[in-house]
Formats: sequence, C-alpha cells, structure tokens
Amino acid sequence: ATGYGAAYFMEEMLKTKGDAIEGKNVIISGSGNVATFAAEKITHRGGKVLTLSDSAGFIYDKDGIDAEKLQWIMDLKNVRRGRISEYAEKFSSAEYHAGKRPWGVNADLAMPCATQNEITAEDAKTMLGNSIMAVSEGANMPTNIDGIHQFLDAKILFAPAKAANAGGVAVSGLEMSQNSMRINWSAKEVDSKLNEIMKSIHAQCVQYGSDGDKTDYIKGANIGGFIKVANAMIDQGIV
Repeated sequence: ATGYGAAYFMEEMLKTKGDAIEGKNVIISGSGNVATFAAEKITHRGGKVLTLSDSAGFIYDKDGIDAEKLQWIMDLKNVRRGRISEYAEKFSSAEYHAGKRPWGVNADLAMPCATQNEITAEDAKTMLGNSIMAVSEGANMPTNIDGIHQFLDAKILFAPAKAANAGGVAVSGLEMSQNSMRINWSAKEVDSKLNEIMKSIHAQCVQYGSDGDKTDYIKGANIGGFIKVANAMIDQGIV
C-alpha cells in the first residue's frame, strides 16, 4: 500500500504538468515491501525502473527491472533472505555498486524508499544535475533538510513522506473499516480506493500549497494536515 501510494502520488504530481510516468526512467532505493511494490506500480504505469538497493549497495539494470525480474527480487528478499548483489550475478544487464546509493544514476524520477536521511544535499545536487524532475518519498523522511532545500530551490516536484507515503496508513484504515462492518473488499477494490485516497491527499496539498505557478507540497501537506485536525477538534466541541 505504501509503495503503490507513493507511485500514485508521483503520478498525480506529473499530471499537473501534463506529464505521466509512462516512458520515464526511475531510480528507486530499497528492496523491501515499499520499494518493490513502488517498482511494481511504476512498471504497471509504463515507467522503467533502473535501480534498487539494500544496506550493502545498489544494482543498476540498464535494461530495466521488469515484472519478471522484480518477482525474482521479491523471492530473493522475502523467501531466500539474500542480498541485492545476487541480482547482478543473475542478470547480465545489471551492475552492482557496493557501498553506494543509486542517486548518481541518470533518470527522470526518483523514489527514496529505503531509510531516513538517505538523500543528502550533495546527493540532491547530483540528482538535479542528472535531470531529475520529480521526487516522491516512500520511506520516512528519506531526504535530509539540506537536500529538501536543494529540491525546493530548484522548483522540481517534491512530495514529502508525510503526504506521499500515507498509503500504508490509509489502507490500515480501510482494514479497520472492513473489520467493523464485517465485509471484505477484493485486492482490486482496495487498490482503487487507495488510488482515490492518494488523489485526495494530492488535491489537498495543491489546495493549500499552490501559489498559482507552482505547488509547495511540504507547505500544502502541513497546512492541510493542520486544518483537518483543527476541523475535527471543532466538530467534537474541543475548541
């Protein structure tokens, strides 16, 4: 849910520029649930995933990590508990870079889905120099404050984790609803509901973060979140 949600948020940001994920090269960090399912949804939307990583290094596949290769990675990580370096041994189109993160790879879109503070100011400068046009955070606070300022100053599309990775919590809410009502939705129905939730979160960010020419998604997420809590407090008679 978190990985799909971050991809849906990326999709919505690109729509504001009349653009789409289709045909874009995408660098993703991590190889756990968030990263692999983000990669899966990006692939579904016609994007080309070039990288994944773990704590020891990252892989770069010039031909793209397609659905079949991604399934191999999911088996590697979830069943065999292997290291991402094994991917480069399996697929000749791939390179393994030990002790490094994927932010130096030339691409259009970036999705940090590994860990906190994995993108520094220097990483951000490198990414901007490589023509990154949008970043959607799948991990919790993966870009440090200096890196965030680099992205904001460059006026690229930047989705903070507090908005972009809300899909996991959102689907937890859907699970609670199903339990309370004693019903169940199919995976397709849940995915559709998740997509609509991420569209709603994006719209709220635009509503509160837009100055007409561009949207500050951090500002929009902060103000939108504050207003939602404030309105709930008013509705409950707390204030």
